[in-house]
Amino acid sequence: MTSPARVPLAAMEPQRRKLLRGLAGLTSLGLLGACSGLVPGQSPPPTLFRLTPKSTFREDLPAVDWQLVLDTPVADAALNTTRIALMSSPMQVEYYARSSWTDRAPLMIQTLMIESFENSDRIVSVGREGAGLRADFILKSELRELQAEYYEGDKPVAHVMINAKLVAMPSRNIVASRTFERKIEAEADRLNDVVTAFDEALGKVLKSLVEWTISSGVVSYRR
Repeated sequence: MTSPARVPLAAMEPQRRKLLRGLAGLTSLGLLGACSGLVPGQSPPPTLFRLTPKSTFREDLPAVDWQLVLDTPVADAALNTTRIALMSSPMQVEYYARSSWTDRAPLMIQTLMIESFENSDRIVSVGREGAGLRADFILKSELRELQAEYYEGDKPVAHVMINAKLVAMPSRNIVASRTFERKIEAEADRLNDVVTAFDEALGKVLKSLVEWTISSGVVSYRR
């Protein structure tokens, strides 16, 4: 009987090394998946950012005994999102990768407006639309700008603009209207610095908006 042919060990060695390298690769991938907790094909979760309400106002701001309701700000589709917008030209809207606001921008702004009014300690009651409050005034607003702009200089500029209309109830007459706008240059082209610039710009807008609303309501409420 003819014995089976034997493959020389020298010929088997390259195949053995190739097999071991493949097994090592599979093992390392398995360990990487276990350590990271990521499902293959799934991206890391985004980093979430939030802005802060305004808490300081001019000392002579009058106290009022009327009630205010805030509608959710209107915004176009580019800003009505949780994504943080940027513009490298006046005609193009993009977004920062793997980062978001904690809520859709209009809802986040509405919450910050309410907190800012409450922080003023000058108004009896303030709430959001749909809360069932009896309103003496309704504040309607439009979020027109909330993006970092990269086309005005070497560093990104946080641009915030809100148009507000104060509506008397129950007549629904517009008693005052104004646009508030601020631009703050970030210290560096880093997202943390851009968000800090957003917070400063929005803070200035909120301060002016709260003071204007209360002062305008005082004039109208006395008529």
